[in-house]
Amino acid sequence: MIFEAKNGSFAYKKSKTILENINFSVQSNEVLAILGPNGVGKTTLLKCITGLHPWSGGFSSIDGRDISTMSPKEFFSKASYVPQAKAPAFAFKARELVILGRSVHIGNFSKPGKKDYEMVDKVMDELCISHLSEKYCHQISGGELQMLLIARALVQEPSILILDEPESNLDFRNQLIILKTIRRLADKGLICIFNTHYPAHSFSIADKCILLGKDKTSIFGNIKDVLNKENIEKTFKVYVDIVNNTNPIANYTTVTALDLLD
Repeated sequence: MIFEAKNGSFAYKKSKTILENINFSVQSNEVLAILGPNGVGKTTLLKCITGLHPWSGGFSSIDGRDISTMSPKEFFSKASYVPQAKAPAFAFKARELVILGRSVHIGNFSKPGKKDYEMVDKVMDELCISHLSEKYCHQISGGELQMLLIARALVQEPSILILDEPESNLDFRNQLIILKTIRRLADKGLICIFNTHYPAHSFSIADKCILLGKDKTSIFGNIKDVLNKENIEKTFKVYVDIVNNTNPIANYTTVTALDLLD
């Protein structure tokens, strides 16, 4: 499967352009990271590529087919979108929230079956959140809710997983669980797209990257080509030090902001 955006641009009605000339191509088994300063439109970009915000110009496609020609049900049978954590309006228990992700596989007026609940329990166990099953969503932390929203997306069994800052509000351990889960899913054949504030997280799991600038420029390419010292300093207006580290447990890259550029 190939998921692409070509010449994408977006502006709210009677407002300035937010995104301009967005182009990328990502395929099965790949992770695409989206980075940029606050306010450049990272979340807006995710909403555009999923059709939640129609592009003002250009288009997104799956295997060459413009997603604007798909019904929401058809698109979201292929893709799952995980927004930033926000408590649901109704008093769901955690397991009840996650089972909602199975709705695309359940017929109208039908109830979840044994296999649906087995899938929910399996995913919650993999994300180490089984202990939350009977808790109400308003009783848990923002980070725990974020994990539940990711679980809800995974039980949908998507081919494309799109996540808005999935590691925000999480501690070190849960950040690592999410990052390793994203990489593992891509290795199993999914397309995974996420935006993040952490260049080091992108280095740890991503194959490709989009770097958005405040001047509405965007750079797309392989992760090491895009996230180099020059591009990061120009985009974020800080001096950085990028270090590749080796460790018996894992090789990793650190990106440290040293000082302000201006």
